[in-house]
Amino acid sequence: MKPNKKPQILLTNDDSIDSPGLWAAAEALAPLGFVHVVAPRVQQTSMGRALPRESDGIIEPRALTVNGKEWQVYAVGGSPAQAFLHGYYEVLGFKPDLVVSGINYGENVASGITISGTVGAALEAATLGIPALAVSLGIVPGDVTHHYDTAAAVTARLVDRLESLDLPRGVLLNVNVPNVPYGELRGVVPTRKGVRLYLDKVSRRTDPRGSTYYWMSGRPEDELTEGTDVWAVASGYVSVTPVHMDLTHYPTLQELDRVVATHPL
Repeated sequence: MKPNKKPQILLTNDDSIDSPGLWAAAEALAPLGFVHVVAPRVQQTSMGRALPRESDGIIEPRALTVNGKEWQVYAVGGSPAQAFLHGYYEVLGFKPDLVVSGINYGENVASGITISGTVGAALEAATLGIPALAVSLGIVPGDVTHHYDTAAAVTARLVDRLESLDLPRGVLLNVNVPNVPYGELRGVVPTRKGVRLYLDKVSRRTDPRGSTYYWMSGRPEDELTEGTDVWAVASGYVSVTPVHMDLTHYPTLQELDRVVATHPL
């Protein structure tokens, strides 16, 4: 049963319950509804929608004080998707009006959305018919200042306008915010998923004991096509991309129909 008539917002992330981005989002969303914070106990980046069997599933209530305000929150021993599911079924016990995942440390654009735990938690919510946002801040190595306040303000403004958007079931909004002061943003643009290629994605390294190991990383080489999420963030715009689970490539499906019809097995 819902505790009051306010919109019920479930807030989670993949950077853990202690992430400053999570708390920036919590503060910004508090005036808009009742915010329930349920997030992974430890860092769970790059988990996608994973539901690992090895997760302990422990839901640990905590009382945290942020800027003088005490919050009752829940740290979950599991992935971002599991944190959302535990929050929905165990902590709340009712369907929230909105799920917000973030604010993530670093952008989630292009093909990176398929491995993002931030996007994964929002996808899990969207598949259950709950409106969802995944929000990320475009921090890059070397950035001295992390403008979570900018991303938090953008998040609150988008949430405040969601009622005017007919968001279909199964569709989430993937939001990426440049790491700049709010006044330096160039605006908000609807975008499509872009392309980001990685050079030297697997590198061979040697540990201090002389053993060889292989590190998955890579230098990004962006394809800055106007209208994509990669282009928008690089150009100083907030990128808002509608994302859904249908990964079918329909032109190839039509070609397969033709081949199977003319060359039956």
